[in-house]
Amino acid sequence: MRIAIYPGTFDPITNGHLDILKRSLKLFDKIILAVAKNGEKGTLFPLKERVEMVKDATESLERIEVDSFDCLLVEYAKKKRASVIIRGIRAYSDFEYEFQMALMNRRLHPEIETVFLMPTEQYSYLSSSLIKEIVSLGGEMGELVPSAVQKKLKGKFRTL
Repeated sequence: MRIAIYPGTFDPITNGHLDILKRSLKLFDKIILAVAKNGEKGTLFPLKERVEMVKDATESLERIEVDSFDCLLVEYAKKKRASVIIRGIRAYSDFEYEFQMALMNRRLHPEIETVFLMPTEQYSYLSSSLIKEIVSLGGEMGELVPSAVQKKLKGKFRTL
């Protein structure tokens, strides 16, 4: 069984993330969406809420597991018996960072491969940070995030 990890902070999950996920299901038997506890960036939503949003957004999909992690990604992948890490790349600036991370992960655990996927054109500019900025300024997200995520975002910015 080919197991892949699709890691991210998913703060929040977007339709761009879901696009990468759905296309990844054509390549792998099982995909674990691994929600990073934190990362370099602070998060708007706590881990528990991000995991819930990811579960809600993926409930209709099969062969998906949603989990969270707080360790080196390659150690987590080994623990889950995954042989591949999936990363989405929107632009060249993403590639530089992701390439560096992939090389370090390969050095730590050469048996785990990294696969880069580009989103479809309609999501090529989309990021969680951009979504949060739009909502914080009162803008609409249209078809950029799942409807449950839209509600959570609007609720979060009403209370801030």
